[in-house]
Parts: sequence; C-alpha cells; structure tokens
Amino acid sequence: MACVKDGAIVVRVSADLHLVVGSTGSGKSTFARTLAQRIGGVCFIVDEWMRRLYHPERPNDAGYNWYAPRIERCTELIWQIAADLVRVGTPSVLEIGLTQRAARAAFYERARTAQLRVQLHVLEAPAEVRWQRVEARNRERGATFSLEVTREMFDFVEQMWEPVDAQELRAHDGERVDAAKLD
Repeated sequence: MACVKDGAIVVRVSADLHLVVGSTGSGKSTFARTLAQRIGGVCFIVDEWMRRLYHPERPNDAGYNWYAPRIERCTELIWQIAADLVRVGTPSVLEIGLTQRAARAAFYERARTAQLRVQLHVLEAPAEVRWQRVEARNRERGATFSLEVTREMFDFVEQMWEPVDAQELRAHDGERVDAAKLD
C-alpha cells in the first residue's frame, strides 16, 4: 500500500500493474510518475499519449465522440506495452482513465486472464480542491499539463466518475490516497 508520509509517497510493491484512478484534478499523473520512480517501473499516462499523437489535428469543437475512440486506441497500445514490460520483470504504472466501474472490471479481467497482478491506487480529494488544481494547471501549463480543461469538461467527467467501492478496493489490493495531502 502507498501512503503519504512527510510529503513523500511510501509504497509497498505487491503488483505487476499499478492502476491509478480518480476524478479530474486528483493528482493521478503526479502520483503515477512518483510511484513509477519509487518502484523502478514505467509510467503510462493516457493524456500524454493523446496530446502527442492527436492534439495537433484536434478540431476546435472536439467532444467526447472525437476523444473516445482515440483514447481507446491509446489505451490498447499502452496495455500491450505494459503487459510486455511486466512479462520481462518491469512493473508498469497506468493512469489511463477508467472512470467507470465496467471499464475497470474489464481491465481487471484482462489482467487476470494474462495472469498479471494489479494493485489499485484511488486518489480522492473534494471537487473544489480538484477544480482549483485544474485551474492552476491550466494557468501554469507545467509538467502535468496536457490540454486545457474547461469547467464544462471538468463537470462532464465528474458525472462519468464512478467511485471505487470497498469491494473493488479489497479485490485489487487497493488503497485510497488522500490526494489533498499530495500538494
């Protein structure tokens, strides 16, 4: 399990694949990078793939129907590379969305079929804290900036987010991370 102690992430490695989930602005990308560094793994952040592969030709009016198939293609490629890395002994940290329970269940089943162990990391923070982080990220355009997230986009994802329950957490050696303490 991971926890935050004196501002640092402390991790007990028990998995091949580390799945980082949470709603927008919870600190998933930052946490994933730090976790990968701590465990000697490779970090995959779907927003980075999207920005590099598709942002240059993204239409101004791009919405969910434009993003969804591209996210799916990136996620599929990330899965294939991560699974290959795990098979040669390198853990992978995945921050690939999976905001809905059904998508996470499909991921867990795929990992089970491939005989890969998963540890779930759920980042949680109040919506107002997360929105403040998103606004700051939009302004600063620092290391975790992939694209500007409008309030409309934030609210849309908020409606899609299906929180992890205790059963899902237990089933995947999971932990809840108080993301408000990660600043």
